[in-house]
Amino acid sequence: MSQHEVTLLLGSNVGNTENNIKTAIRLLEAKIGTIIARTEMITTEPVEFDSNNFFCNIAIVIKTQYSPISLLKQLKAFERLMGRSTDTSVSKIYEDRIIDIDVIFFDKISFYSTELIIPHEKHLHQREFSRRLLDELMNIKKQ
Repeated sequence: MSQHEVTLLLGSNVGNTENNIKTAIRLLEAKIGTIIARTEMITTEPVEFDSNNFFCNIAIVIKTQYSPISLLKQLKAFERLMGRSTDTSVSKIYEDRIIDIDVIFFDKISFYSTELIIPHEKHLHQREFSRRLLDELMNIKKQ
């Protein structure tokens, strides 16, 4: 099977946010593939909804054998396993969450389905914290 290079953004703003991110990363490494690059964790304000809880965010690049939809199903299962009860893509409402894992890039493909759009346009063009993390990740990969 071929290996795919996938960029993910992880975020948490409920409970011990840094530990939530670390737990998600351990799950990704155990079940999805090898992490080949990661940014530092940053603290950010909520975007597109009001909350008093700040987010902990990180960007990673992982090598995986999963297809885009299979990967998405695994990521959603991890979110549920960690305690996330609602999915923004279904509810269309942003709210506090213990973990959020978004696929930003998958190799160099463009992918469009009702479940998943790659590249993730909001993170690329509308969210400053995402651009900051993705720029940092690009610099790390160049080294």
